[in-house]
Amino acid sequence: MILYPSVDDLLERVDSRYSLIMLASKRAHELDAGSQPLLDKYESSKSVGQALEEIVAGDVVIDPDKTEF
Repeated sequence: MILYPSVDDLLERVDSRYSLIMLASKRAHELDAGSQPLLDKYESSKSVGQALEEIVAGDVVIDPDKTEF
């Protein structure tokens, strides 16, 4: 269970749970592959938690012009 960031805060940034999961998953894979972190400090040590923190911070968003993730 995630405590931070809260699901309510995350859903303010992304319109559905499905989109949230897809976005976090893609970003976590990028972080695991060596992508540059977007935040200076993370609460979580795991890539999925870090991806969720980037989403709630507004640094990772879904591109409205793309139909694929």
